[in-house]
Amino acid sequence: QVQLVESGGGLVQAGGSLRLSCAASGRTFSSYAMGWFRQAPGKERDFVAAISWSGGATHYEDSVKGRFTISRDNAKNTVYLQMNSLKPEDTAVYYCAAARTMDVVTTRQRYDYWGQGTQVTVSS
Repeated sequence: QVQLVESGGGLVQAGGSLRLSCAASGRTFSSYAMGWFRQAPGKERDFVAAISWSGGATHYEDSVKGRFTISRDNAKNTVYLQMNSLKPEDTAVYYCAAARTMDVVTTRQRYDYWGQGTQVTVSS
C-alpha cells in the first residue's frame, strides 16, 4: 500500500512558476513508477508527466514539454513537478500517482495509487 500526499499548488500569474511535491509513504517507493495528471473542471483527468523508478526515463504530454520537469528523490520518497512559464490553460487539480512497475507509465488506468490532488490556478 502506498499513500500519496501532494503539496505546492496555489495561485500564480501567467508566466510564473510553481513546484509541486508528492510525498509517498512506504519503504518500496523506489520500485514504483510515478506520474502527474491534471483535471480541469468538466474535463477528463489527463496525463502530464511520468518518471521511471530510477528517474532515468521521463515522458511528457506535448503541451508541457520544455516548461515542466518531473523528478524524484528516492531517498526522500518524493516526486516533484517543476512548472515554469505557466499558462491559464494549465489551471487544474494536479494529481500524483504511483504504478507498480519500474517503467515510465503514461496511461491513467495503469496507475494503482492516487493522491488527493492539489489545485493550481494560473491567472491571465
